[in-house]
Amino acid sequence: MTRRLVVFDVDGTLVDSQAHILAAMTQAFAAQGLASPPRAEVLGIVGLSLPEAIAQLVPDLNKAEQASLVTGYKLAFSGLRATHLSPLYPGAAMALEMLARQDGVVFGIATGKSRRGLDAILQAHGWTRLFATVQVADDHPSKPHPSMLLSCLRETGIDASCAVMVGDTRYDMEMARSAGVHALGVSWGYHPASVLGANVIGEFAALPAALHHIWEGTSE
Repeated sequence: MTRRLVVFDVDGTLVDSQAHILAAMTQAFAAQGLASPPRAEVLGIVGLSLPEAIAQLVPDLNKAEQASLVTGYKLAFSGLRATHLSPLYPGAAMALEMLARQDGVVFGIATGKSRRGLDAILQAHGWTRLFATVQVADDHPSKPHPSMLLSCLRETGIDASCAVMVGDTRYDMEMARSAGVHALGVSWGYHPASVLGANVIGEFAALPAALHHIWEGTSE
């Protein structure tokens, strides 16, 4: 049996965390006496590791000022998460349950979140044993560097031709291409579908069929 790997991004793909992201960014900037960047700019950097995201948002600030924003964001996000968990996107749990019942399908995660932040999500949804390989920002260069996906492939022993990266940002799609992995975009996240390429789905219900189409083409 051929084993297949599906690697998911988290924010904007599995979890709708934009309310927390925007609120935490506003709090972090306010703590430094700064106005938060516009909503579109903040959502545009979702997917990058936090230091990289802050540097892209405020390139004119020095490293110490950027580091203060990073720390402030982490504190704010942690406080928000403690009182309210970001919701899963509609159909996410059901799609994962369906795919998990298919023989040979293995799940992975490649996210710009921290280990602590991801663990909170996995525990809250009973997913701690669902993913065979989990890669977080703590251990890798920021997306779109392929390090996360290459580690997923190495840890599972699955060939890149049998792996699919599912994500909502151009960083996910670029990372997939760099790693030689199939890319599948989702239109419900934080980057417009127009930047995700030709292979995009509009709802989780379409995920199993989209994966089947990719893998069917791989086996030809």
